[in-house]
Amino acid sequence: MSDRQTTIVTFGCRANQYESAMMERLLHADPDRPDEAEVFILNACTVTGLAERKARQTARRLRREHPDSTIVVVGCLADAVKKGLTSFDDADLLAGNAWKPRITEVVDRARAGARGTLPPSEPAPLSDERSGGREERVRAHLKIQDGCSRACTYCRATQVRGAPRSKPIAVAVAEATDLVDRGFPEIVLTGIDLAQYVPHDGSLADIVERILSIAGLLRLRIASINPSGLTPALIDAFASDDRACPHFHVPLQSGDDRILQLMARSYSVANYSNRIATVRERIPDATFGTDVIVGFPGEGGAAFANTCEVVEGIGFTNLHAFRFSPRPGTVAADLADPVPERIARLRADTLVRRWYRNLAPRLDKRIGTTQHVLVEDRRGDEWRGYTSDYLYVCFTSDEALPVGSIRPVRIVAARDEHLEGQLDE
Repeated sequence: MSDRQTTIVTFGCRANQYESAMMERLLHADPDRPDEAEVFILNACTVTGLAERKARQTARRLRREHPDSTIVVVGCLADAVKKGLTSFDDADLLAGNAWKPRITEVVDRARAGARGTLPPSEPAPLSDERSGGREERVRAHLKIQDGCSRACTYCRATQVRGAPRSKPIAVAVAEATDLVDRGFPEIVLTGIDLAQYVPHDGSLADIVERILSIAGLLRLRIASINPSGLTPALIDAFASDDRACPHFHVPLQSGDDRILQLMARSYSVANYSNRIATVRERIPDATFGTDVIVGFPGEGGAAFANTCEVVEGIGFTNLHAFRFSPRPGTVAADLADPVPERIARLRADTLVRRWYRNLAPRLDKRIGTTQHVLVEDRRGDEWRGYTSDYLYVCFTSDEALPVGSIRPVRIVAARDEHLEGQLDE
C-alpha cells in the first residue's frame, strides 16, 4: 500500500536516482501524487551551484504551493550544510546521506516536529541498501559503490560521500536478479566512482560476468567510470556478451595536461586516449560519452583549444559540458587566475557546437542500417528507446509494441542528437 502523503523529488546523479528508488520502497511512497503530499523529500545535490539553486527553487515553490507541508532535504546537500560548506534555509529538516536507509525514521521525526539538521549518522553497509526500481521505467539503477578518495580539487564528493565502499558481489547479484524478476530488462551499474569498486569477493569485471548470467536480463550497462576503471578484464567482460552494452561514459574534464594536474586528476591526455583506444581495439563498435569542465582557473585559450581537439579526435556520441562552479571548501575555489563567467559560457557553447559538428556524420552513418532498440515509451505517434550503444531513437510502428522489448528499427534519418526510423519486421 502506497504512502500518498510522502513524495520524493530527485536531483543529481544516478546514485541519487537509485537511492530515491530505495527510499520510495522503504516508505511505500507514491511519486506520482505530489498534490496530496504532506511531506516532501528533496534528495538534493551539491556538486555545482546550479544543482543547489534547483533545490532551493523547488523548496520555495513547494512552500508557496503547499504551505502546510513539511520539506525535508536529504543527501549530499544536507551533508554540505552540516559541514558548513553551504547553507539552506528553505527546508524544515535536513538529513545527510547516511540517513537514507533510515528514511522512515527521518519522516517520523519530521512529522513529530523535528527541525534543523539531524546529527551525523554512521553509514550503513551497502548490503543494507536495496532498490525496488521505478515501475514506470524499463531501466533500473543498481548502486554497487559509494564514496571516493580521489579528492579532485573541484569536487565535494570526498567531503559529503566519505571513503570508498563496495557492495559484495553476491548481494548485488541477488538484487539484480530480483529487479529482472520484477520486469526490468535493463540494469545500469552505478556508484560515485566505479573505478574504486573493490568488493571482498571479486572485481568490477566479476560482477559484470555474474549479472550477465541472470536469466531474463536483456541489457547491462555501466554508468560513468574513470579511465583507471577500464581494465583489460572489464573490457573482455563487455566484449564477450552482446547484452553488455558497448557504451562507456568516461569523464575527461579537460584535454590539457596542465589543467588536469590542477584538477588533481590521475591521468594525462595520452593515458586517457590510450584507454579509449584499447576499448576500441577490443570492441570496435563501442561508443563513448564524457564530461568536460570549461572555465577552470588557469584555463587559457590554448588549453581550451587542446580540449576541443581531444573531444573532436575521440568522437564522443554523448557530451556534458559544465562551466566551472567554485565550491567553497574545495582547493579549486581558491585557485588563482579565474576565468570570467562570460568566457566560460562562450567556451561551453563553442565546445558543444564543435562536438555536435563531429557527431552529425557519425549519426548519418547509421542511416539505412537496422538498429535494435529497447522500447521505452510512446509519445503521440512515435515509439522511443535506445540502441545498445546508447543512441536515442524515435520510430514509427503500425502495431502496439510491448514496452521493455527489443525491436529492429530501420534508420531513415538523423536529426539533432537522435535517430529516426521505422519498425523493421
